[in-house]
Amino acid sequence: MRHFRRVALIHYWLVGMRGGERVLERLIGLFPEADIFTHVYVPEAVSALIRSRPVKTTFIQKLPAAPRLYQSYLPLMPMALEGLDLRGYDLVISSESGPAKGVIAAPDALHLCYCHSPMRYLWDQYHVYRDAAGPVARAMMPLLFHGLRNWDVTSAARVDSFVANSSFIRQRIHRVWHRDAAIVHPPVAVDAFAPVADVSDDYLWVGQMVPYKRPDLAVDAFTRLGLPLTMVGSGGMEKALRRRAGPNIRFVSRLDFAGLQQAYAKARALIFTAEEDFGIVPVEANASGRPVIAYGRGGVTDSIVPGTTGLFFADQSAESLIDAVQAFEARRGDFDPAVAVANAARFSPARFDAGFLEALRCAAG
Repeated sequence: MRHFRRVALIHYWLVGMRGGERVLERLIGLFPEADIFTHVYVPEAVSALIRSRPVKTTFIQKLPAAPRLYQSYLPLMPMALEGLDLRGYDLVISSESGPAKGVIAAPDALHLCYCHSPMRYLWDQYHVYRDAAGPVARAMMPLLFHGLRNWDVTSAARVDSFVANSSFIRQRIHRVWHRDAAIVHPPVAVDAFAPVADVSDDYLWVGQMVPYKRPDLAVDAFTRLGLPLTMVGSGGMEKALRRRAGPNIRFVSRLDFAGLQQAYAKARALIFTAEEDFGIVPVEANASGRPVIAYGRGGVTDSIVPGTTGLFFADQSAESLIDAVQAFEARRGDFDPAVAVANAARFSPARFDAGFLEALRCAAG
């Protein structure tokens, strides 16, 4: 494979540690001398590994209250990316979920984009975000986002090769940018989870209590079923959900990592109601030996094997989820924890590293 002298890693913003930042950590491991570029950087919010590398920011960092209001500056981010000086870097790896791929690389550089998703608020989730916005933002979004969509499509042509985090995102890349992509699933710390012998009768839901995660489906379905359910997470919907939930549903706003490990391992099954780009939570549940009952769209179709490591329900409705839970109850003895753990191993960090390097080798020619 071609040898690269200087590597630039472009990440949309560094204000916390979620799935995208875990991918960035693996990329730092693969390219330990790389420099990192981002729009906004909050050092205390990221890992020591990320802080160990030089991090350079765009002018967005200097705007008022940028660490808190960075998403409000979205219309300025194309200009900010194009202002980054990447001369001297012969490999540019952009991590795209917010704007990152729109940098201008040197003419002889290879630009590989690892895409978590084309920007949801510009494309498939536009109307969801607009409905949730305040009155001023709601009025401005049609005017601003039309130009941003044009830039988003145009800047995709600057990328030499795309890598998607799931089959679902590969399809979205093709639909939005008319580009093909290799698939390399994101790294999941599967070895941090393990089965236990004493599984409880409680079902488990884990996530942010926000509209697109559809926690309401779990609450409504299990209130009607009367089966025990633990809801782990917080968010804008939490208070309303607590009011409408039956007495069989327990809410836990936050668990530390040890508590989450135990919750996964002891759950009768994980309930997964969102349409996610990939979805790390179902993989963590399988790594804990537990089956997953999931809405059968999005990245979960890559990670869960229906009938073997979980079941899918067809519609985002309480009725469809109820049918799936009842089907699971009728055959829950068919699910083998060892098979679930073996399935989760497909998404280990080492698998990510090998897959990404192979995608880079193919892109470099």
